[in-house]
Amino acid sequence: MNANTSLTALQVMQDAPVIPVIVLNDVAHAVPLARAFLAGGIRMLEVTLRTPQALACIEAIAREVPEAMVGAGTVRSASDAQAAANAGARFAVSPGYTSAVGQACRDAKLALLPGVATGSEIMRASEDGFTELKFFPAVQAGGVGMLKAWGGPFFDVKFCPTGGITLQNAPDFLALPNVVCVGGSWLVPAQVAESGDWGRVTRLALETKALHQ
Repeated sequence: MNANTSLTALQVMQDAPVIPVIVLNDVAHAVPLARAFLAGGIRMLEVTLRTPQALACIEAIAREVPEAMVGAGTVRSASDAQAAANAGARFAVSPGYTSAVGQACRDAKLALLPGVATGSEIMRASEDGFTELKFFPAVQAGGVGMLKAWGGPFFDVKFCPTGGITLQNAPDFLALPNVVCVGGSWLVPAQVAESGDWGRVTRLALETKALHQ
């Protein structure tokens, strides 16, 4: 899979047991962080659009670390999707779902993991052709029990639970047949970027890669 190949949402989910949820406040941290993840065997990197520097960070990773697959998180509008694509993002993750965001990602050729927390939201996303979904906020919205309950009526839907996931509870989610991967911010502790302890990121990535799907 090279940098010019279009991704599917399922490919994004299947690449590793976890998609790191990354908040970056300094563009200088983007490239070394991406390289640290690659060293730990994780390529799919979700950089959230929660800081003024996020798009510049995505652009830097896409340009300097093309073997990584950088995506944009917290995509809330069609303009977010287009800006992410323009910056070089390969996929998008949204905290909720609207048809406008779904269509914008299709137009921009971005694989999309739409966020859902209810059965109605799953049905709405599925109607628009999205059956690989982010369950968010996973722990707060019902956790493992909710995913088990959804396994019957939504037997054809695959999930990436995100929100409240830790290295400790990730195996409980990954053991479910309708869970392909999880999203987690634990791989980038807040102090790591400030201290430049990229080795710790690589160690956490390797530890996470060892989780069985």
